[in-house]
Amino acid sequence: MKIICIGRNYSEHARELNNPLPSKPVFFMKPDSSLLINNKPFFLPAFSKEIHYEAEIVLKISRLGKNIQSQFAHRYYNAVGLGIDFTARDLQEVCKKAGHPWEIAKSFDQSAVVNRFVSVDTLPDILAINFRLDINERTVQQGNTKDMIFSFNEIIAYVSRFITLKTGDMIFTGTPAGVGPVKAGDHLVGFIEQQVFLDFCIR
Repeated sequence: MKIICIGRNYSEHARELNNPLPSKPVFFMKPDSSLLINNKPFFLPAFSKEIHYEAEIVLKISRLGKNIQSQFAHRYYNAVGLGIDFTARDLQEVCKKAGHPWEIAKSFDQSAVVNRFVSVDTLPDILAINFRLDINERTVQQGNTKDMIFSFNEIIAYVSRFITLKTGDMIFTGTPAGVGPVKAGDHLVGFIEQQVFLDFCIR
């Protein structure tokens, strides 16, 4: 099982971090040890003083595929969920300035939070999914997948040029504007449309 993450896929988020808008999908990967499931608490790691939340729609791949054409990409996922891509922002900034890879800031243990998935057939519009993240009952991120720079189908087509997609793989599709730090005691609740998909605490 692979966790593939798309960066800079919402223009306002790219701008808030002073990043240029990409001309093609930017992706990186997290290992399976980065998964945090079943609404278990997230424990702040000792190696970073600035862990940021990034709420994202997550696709679950449902069949084997390589070099998938965009017009057929919808056949390769059948469920979506909500995830948090936790990022050690302080470490990431050091990596970016040095021109180094981001794995140390993105791929650490428990940095990929997911809980449950639902069939795409249960959503009113798969091309315009509303989602949001609340921290301590205050909305900090709100997004809609219609605002993505690269659609689900474009992401799948591009990534599958380089990496074979397998059943059970997950694709984090990018985060909207509003990212920020978490602290011990924070309570995070994530929604797709009006359904709760994440409900966990920071320790």
